[in-house]
Amino acid sequence: MKSLKRGLAADANAANIASKVYIRSTRSGRVQKIVREQYLRTDIPCSSQLCSACAATAVSDASGLVPKFILSKRPVGTKAFPNGHYLMPDTNVLLSGMDLFEDTAHFHDVIVLQTVLEELKNRSLPLYNRLMALTRSEEKRFYLFFNEFRSETAVRRTEGETINDRNDRAVRMAASWYTSHLAKVTKKPPTIVMLTNDQDNRRKTKKEALVALSLREYVEGLDDADRLLDMVSQSADSQEARLAQGDLFYPEYYSMSRMATGIKAGTLHQGVFNVSPYNYLEGTVKVPAFDKPLLILGRESSNRSISGDVVVVEVLPKEQWKAPSTQILDEEALNQNDNPEDEEQEESVVTENERRALQEEVRRAHTASAESRAQPTCRVVGVMKRNWRQLVGTIDAASGTASGTRQTTVFLVPMDKRIPKIRIRTRQVDDLVGKRIVAAIDSWNRDTRYPIGHYIRSLGELETKEAETEALLLEYDVQYRPFPKAVLDCLPAEGHDWKVPADQGHPGWKGRQDLRHLLVCSIDPPGCQDIDDALHARKLPNGNFEVGVHIADVSHFVKPNNAMDAEASSRGTTVYLVDKRIDMLPMLLGTDLCSLKPYVERYAFSTLWELTPDAEIVSSSFTKSVILSKEGFSYEQAQKRIDDPSATDELTQGMRALLSLSQKLRQKRMDAGALNLSSPEVRIEADSESSDSLADVKTKAHLATNSLVEEFMLLANITVAKKIQTVFPQTALLRRHATPPASNFTDLGEQLKRMRGFELDVSSSKALADSLDKCIDPQHPFFNTLIRIMATRCMTSAEYFCSGSHAEPEYRHYGLASEIYTHFTSPIRRYADLLAHRQLAYAIGYTGEGSDIVDEGLRNKGKLERVCQNLNFRHRNAQMAGRASIEYYVGQALKARAEKTPDAAINVDGYVMRVFENGIVVFVPQFGIEGLVRLEDFEMRSEEDSRRESKFDADNYSLTVFEKGREEVSVTVELFQQLKVRVSSEEKGGAREKGKRRVRIIVLST
Repeated sequence: MKSLKRGLAADANAANIASKVYIRSTRSGRVQKIVREQYLRTDIPCSSQLCSACAATAVSDASGLVPKFILSKRPVGTKAFPNGHYLMPDTNVLLSGMDLFEDTAHFHDVIVLQTVLEELKNRSLPLYNRLMALTRSEEKRFYLFFNEFRSETAVRRTEGETINDRNDRAVRMAASWYTSHLAKVTKKPPTIVMLTNDQDNRRKTKKEALVALSLREYVEGLDDADRLLDMVSQSADSQEARLAQGDLFYPEYYSMSRMATGIKAGTLHQGVFNVSPYNYLEGTVKVPAFDKPLLILGRESSNRSISGDVVVVEVLPKEQWKAPSTQILDEEALNQNDNPEDEEQEESVVTENERRALQEEVRRAHTASAESRAQPTCRVVGVMKRNWRQLVGTIDAASGTASGTRQTTVFLVPMDKRIPKIRIRTRQVDDLVGKRIVAAIDSWNRDTRYPIGHYIRSLGELETKEAETEALLLEYDVQYRPFPKAVLDCLPAEGHDWKVPADQGHPGWKGRQDLRHLLVCSIDPPGCQDIDDALHARKLPNGNFEVGVHIADVSHFVKPNNAMDAEASSRGTTVYLVDKRIDMLPMLLGTDLCSLKPYVERYAFSTLWELTPDAEIVSSSFTKSVILSKEGFSYEQAQKRIDDPSATDELTQGMRALLSLSQKLRQKRMDAGALNLSSPEVRIEADSESSDSLADVKTKAHLATNSLVEEFMLLANITVAKKIQTVFPQTALLRRHATPPASNFTDLGEQLKRMRGFELDVSSSKALADSLDKCIDPQHPFFNTLIRIMATRCMTSAEYFCSGSHAEPEYRHYGLASEIYTHFTSPIRRYADLLAHRQLAYAIGYTGEGSDIVDEGLRNKGKLERVCQNLNFRHRNAQMAGRASIEYYVGQALKARAEKTPDAAINVDGYVMRVFENGIVVFVPQFGIEGLVRLEDFEMRSEEDSRRESKFDADNYSLTVFEKGREEVSVTVELFQQLKVRVSSEEKGGAREKGKRRVRIIVLST
């Protein structure tokens, strides 16, 4: 769009020049007035295939060709519009109805105005990106019309006119021009239908003899209106009812100016709202002014914010500070009898059950023992940025029943328990119960206890692999749709027949070193197809070693700024699920042409070192290369080869040298303070007889060859980071791991000291590493791993960043104890590595094929910062999607095992990670999962339905569970304790939870 604007503005034949005034606020709070000239012209086409006049005067592109006209010659006709119609939506319609515009059966021939597009970009970048994708779809026929540059449609803001009124007038002006323009070029012009939910705007449009409909009015005239009406946002429909009702459940938000002033003065604070996974009424906000997050307790204090919103908070007076919750509270269980139709009868935002829970929390916070643990507490006074995305969930069957074709209000229960229930209206209740469905939040006003949303589509039956897999991909915003044609067109025309040119005089060899003679091999997980890296080592005459890390040269195939590059940048990373992989690049590249498969010549980017036998670096260099991998090993195969005394060939000797050197490199890192942290890792084995069933869940084995590969990948990343930072001091793409505040470890440190007598020293990464090494329980070997898992969760997250965004001391990677770091070694699956390749190629003066394509993004700090922001988001979501996939398949594996052998109990070890007053959190290493164990999940020698009570000792992190009135029959558990537990997958009880399963952990003994 920018390039077209520049082209239009630069044309010497521009008809008029107009001034456009912008008002903006600076960071210091001052107001600036900006005047820009814009060129108005009469040759911007309408793009209707009915119009020969525009075809004769349309502006040609850089190649001299007139762009193809987009709007159909025979647009869809209806009873209301027999000659067909073109749609022209305003911004608010697109904000609330993008799901409808993406429907494949309807909403074709849409005129997207420049005015609307720019306003949408300012208000919602994700929706802007979705709209731009529609403009690239040949089937949908969405035309971007630059109305601000066409002389007949450009609109100046008049004195006293609001920006919103000016934009509405611009849309009406464009609709008027299109109507009169098409009437001149065809006898039966299609109707221009302006879509706006603003009643006043519709009134003005009709007064000008134009056609204007609300989105709902338009949808009601379509063939399958019953299906589509469920997708219409309810926010506009409910506005009049809200005004009539008058009841207000939540406090009013502060004005933007008041919030800006408060943040500047330090009386208000901005941060991201995070809801506790164990208590939906408790949240936290991390703000720059404080080391520890601020607490938010209760619905009224969270004030209509949902997890992930960027909120503004006000710290409450000290006498209102409270201790963090010690209860497990689940909205599904606590408010299961809510009626979505009875919103107007509520007198308070808090239900009776919630009120009792909160009163209990306050009582505990005011006791002497809890007083010392009271923390600064705050309340939300405004939301700066909503985290309203498409949500996946299930219909609460008990909240509504079908009534013919009338819309019924029901609750949608999101998969993410941190998101509140959503009220939606649908005509399809019976069809949607028991299915995974997608919905979106439309509004959450002061007079509605729950947010209001609308149904989008069904993913399929609960518990089916297809529905559950698509659900988690949507939940974590993984871009999983097939690659569009524009991306596939960027692939080599030879397809799988592409080969490294045999003739070294070919341009593909220019600037490359021939390393095919080296004994290179790859070492990867079993079944790996997208092989990013390979290694070699050979002894030099002086007794030192030459070591090479060879990385797939993806940048040869993915050129800057083409469609494939844009797609890879958007996806950010490959996502690995249990049964599938969502690739960042098309499979032809990822698993074939780029993959460093054995016995095949491949382009690579090589990092070479000379190392002493003690793993001291003598020198390092970089080169584009051609390699020929001699073998591809799994970790286990490589380990067996190294350990086999009869294997004396050069390749094996090289692998042994790599192993020896890697162990010395690792020891140097540990001595420097690198952390040996831990996370639950399991692998799921499929039943060989059926691809749909699972045989077992096993903990991943960690072999010495795992560390061999890891150490040299780390060394390559560090070496490359140093090089690119010298050439790109402001825009090197690096990765940092900030030093976590000592306060992050306060709770874990207190727990270890009280329960085991261990001191946790967090004064430096070296001190932390040493103190973690001392956390050993001879009776329980897993105890140290458990503590490392818990310590990992106290860390800050590693992140990509642009070198100019931080001072050099802040480049440090805390976990690796490295002063500088980047990602270079996995360009097939990470876009960050691809950018590092481009920067390194420039840094070493590579002049080979394609090096003349200069990517301005290499030095564009603003662009790189935006790329880093997306990469951090995609990387985190990919990790969470992978974990969610494992959890789902663990449940399926347990279910399958129970079906084969119903009486076979799965009794395994579990470890207590957290203790609440009404339950505990247990980690089960064998399955790599953790789960809530409620009071009813303690096995006791009594009737199963007897009521359980408990005594909670917060100071000693222990919980005693007993039957009501029978304290002599009790079970006591404490933090870090090893338990015997039974793990099963079972269907939840009750009509409301029909079809939903959970992994249940039952404590058998202590």
